[in-house]
Amino acid sequence: MTKPTVLLIGGLAHTNKEWEQLGSKYNLKEFRKGTRQQFISNCTSGQYDGVVALYRSNTSLSETGLFDEELVSVLPKSLKYICHNGAGYDNIDVDVCTRKGLKISSTPIAVDDATADIGLFLMLGALRLAWVPLVAIREGKWKGKAELGHDPKGKTLGILGMGGIGRATAHRARAFGMKIAYHNRSRLPKELEGDATYLSFDELLAQSDVLSLNLALNSKTRHIISAPEFAKMKDGVVIVNTARGALINEKDLVAALDSGKVASAGLDVFEDEPKVEEGLLKNDKVFIVPHLGTSTYETQKDMELLVLQNLQNGVDKGALLTPIAEQKGKLNGHL
Repeated sequence: MTKPTVLLIGGLAHTNKEWEQLGSKYNLKEFRKGTRQQFISNCTSGQYDGVVALYRSNTSLSETGLFDEELVSVLPKSLKYICHNGAGYDNIDVDVCTRKGLKISSTPIAVDDATADIGLFLMLGALRLAWVPLVAIREGKWKGKAELGHDPKGKTLGILGMGGIGRATAHRARAFGMKIAYHNRSRLPKELEGDATYLSFDELLAQSDVLSLNLALNSKTRHIISAPEFAKMKDGVVIVNTARGALINEKDLVAALDSGKVASAGLDVFEDEPKVEEGLLKNDKVFIVPHLGTSTYETQKDMELLVLQNLQNGVDKGALLTPIAEQKGKLNGHL
């Protein structure tokens, strides 16, 4: 019996051995390095005919570019599963893939703890206005012009997007004595909600002392936080974003920081990465890191393993373990 064929796009950092072991039951093909045009050429020439599932690594965007209509249109007709490494998948055109019957998985679960950790780190840095003294001490100026910060205790942490990362963030924030409020498209069941308060979007904006963004980026959520939303927030609110930069209109955030409407911000993600809005770079009230949310050995390995598990479950059992939200309940998605 002929082995199913699977394709790896991009490199692997921690699971090359596990990938090679799949050769016992699959025919393995690879496109670890190359250009978008080379990949498209390989597709159109039939090099990947017969591929049932593909692993799209964290670094594969530099190899193939966006999984947009142009690229999806040349993928082999045999393909059924796109197993993506990353909690966010805004560089995949989900609608185009869904119309073609392609099932997509991402890596929620595996990223929850590390992303929540960096979120709390950024929140504390923003509350304490830590950037100024951190820079000052390295310049031999001790505290420099450091200002008094704020405690998290007693503050309301508003979580926009109470998925796995949002819930992991809430769990950590409770240890600091924070009150938890959240907004989702739909309210969570009680066992997941716990003591968190479910609010409408506008209520969350109005009541949060700290607003944490933990939702996916798509056409509906792009710039979900802009000037009109800042106007509805408390004076002196703190903004934390570990999800995607384009959830916030960065120029509007700069204006809100300059006016004092936003007291400070903790940011791990930016709209035009690796380029960062100048107004954010130059503002001492912005505590920033360069997209480090999942940058731990343990999390990176867990993500790679989860992608391989999705790939195997798709090929062997006909269903993905962690289908993306847009396809849950569709295309035989499970979990």
